[in-house]
Parts: sequence; C-alpha cells; structure tokens
Amino acid sequence: MVAPSKKALITGGAVGGTALAVVGVLAFSLLPSPPEIESAPNADHPLCADLARNYPRRLLDEDRTEAKGEGVAVWGDSAVVLRCGMKPPKPTTDLCLNVNGVDWVLRSDSSSEGENEGGGKSKKTLLTYGRDPAVEVTVTAEAMTAAGDTLVDLGDAVRAIPQKAKCV
Repeated sequence: MVAPSKKALITGGAVGGTALAVVGVLAFSLLPSPPEIESAPNADHPLCADLARNYPRRLLDEDRTEAKGEGVAVWGDSAVVLRCGMKPPKPTTDLCLNVNGVDWVLRSDSSSEGENEGGGKSKKTLLTYGRDPAVEVTVTAEAMTAAGDTLVDLGDAVRAIPQKAKCV
C-alpha cells in the first residue's frame, strides 16, 4: 500500500474544507427567513410597544416566530399575523364580537373560503374596535376554527390599549 503524498493530503483537505463550507452556506441560505409583513401606519405608537411586551409566546399550538416589520407578530407559518398601529374603524355594520372585554370587528373585505385572488391561503381579518391605535389580526382559514381561542389569548396583550368605545 502506497502512502498518500503530502501534496495529495493538502489538496484533499482543501477540497474537503471547501465542500464543507459550501454545504454550510447552502444550509444557512435554505433556512426560512422571517416573513416580511408591512407595518401598520402607526406601528411606532408607544402603546404598540406596550402591547408587544405582552404578546403570547404561543397561539394555536404555534410558536411566535420572528417577523420583519415594526408592531408585527407572527405565529406559526403565518397562521396568525398581528399588526398594531392600525387606524381605528369607524362605526360599522360589520359583525362585531366581544371576546373577554375586547371588541373585534370582522372586516367585510376579508377573503372568502378557498384560494384568494393572489393564489395564497384564504384569510379572515379582525380589527379591534374602540381602541386607538387599533390592532389587526389576520387568521388563515385553516386556523379560523380556533379564532376564538386566538382572540382570548391575545386579549390580555390588547387590553394594554385603553378601550374608548364599544360595539353597538
């Protein structure tokens, strides 16, 4: 058996090290990047910072994931997206629900069941009523069956923003 030359060992080590570095870079680039969600118009409102300190760690058995965008929180694979800093809704005939002392309006412009126009998942959007700034919560249709649980779990955080009006 012939022993490998010093040059062969160095070349082999360099090739192996390069391959390892390439695999590491590829693995890192394949990691999902945080979703980039557009911030609400008034996301820099101080009450949104108070709210953010109380976001639940888990919703619908999903961990809160990192998201780009001020005043934004995301759980799971964007099953639930919260944006603080929305303009409060005016009085409306849209369905309004009181969940543990927090009024939520189901936006009439929410996507219907099935695929939406952009080809993505269908979503429902709820907006706090009587709080300024308002908090918007978007829930995928799959998670909508447990939306009540989501609103209950978000209630403690949302109550950091005082309620000034109630649904009629």
